[in-house]
Amino acid sequence: MSRIGRMPIAVPAGVTVEIAENNKVTVKGPKGELSRVLPSEMEIKQEEGQILVTRPNDLKKMKSLHGLTRTLINNMVVGVTDGYTKQLEVNGVGYKASKSGNKLTLNLGYSHPVIMDDPEGLESVVEGNKITIKGIDKEKVGQYAAEIRDKRRPEPYKGKGIKYIDEVIRRKVGKTGKK
Repeated sequence: MSRIGRMPIAVPAGVTVEIAENNKVTVKGPKGELSRVLPSEMEIKQEEGQILVTRPNDLKKMKSLHGLTRTLINNMVVGVTDGYTKQLEVNGVGYKASKSGNKLTLNLGYSHPVIMDDPEGLESVVEGNKITIKGIDKEKVGQYAAEIRDKRRPEPYKGKGIKYIDEVIRRKVGKTGKK
C-alpha cells in the first residue's frame, strides 16, 4: 500500500467536503472554496470527519495516483483552513520590489521595470527586500513565486537576483589575477 495514500485526511471543524460524480471534490472553508477533478479510478469516501482514498488494484499507475490523489485533497483542506505562503528575497545593488494596487513592480537591473499582475486569488506583499505571496491554492502560490523568481534568478558569483528565503545559493569563486 502507498504509505501516503492510505493515511486518512482529517477534516477540521468549519470545513465541508463534497464529492460529486467523476470525483469532483469541492472543499469549502473559512478562507474560501477550492474544487478539483481528481482521477476517476480512485475511490474517495467521507466518513466520521475524515476522508479515505482507496485504489482499485495494484498496477503501477494506480499506486502512483493513490498518493497523489490523497495529497491533492489534503492540500485543498489545508489551503482553505490555513492558506499557503511563499517568501522571496530580492538581493543586489539597485534591485528592488514595490507594490501598487495589484501590480508588483520589480527593478532588476534591466533597462525597464518588470511589472507583474497578481493572479486572481493570490496576494503579494512587499516589505523592504522581501516579497510574500499568500493564497489558498498551493499550486498557484508556488507557480507565481516561481514566475517572479524567473525574472532574475540568483547568480552564483555575487548571489544577486531573486531567491526563495530558505534557498541556499551555491557560490563560485571568481577569477584570480595573473601572477
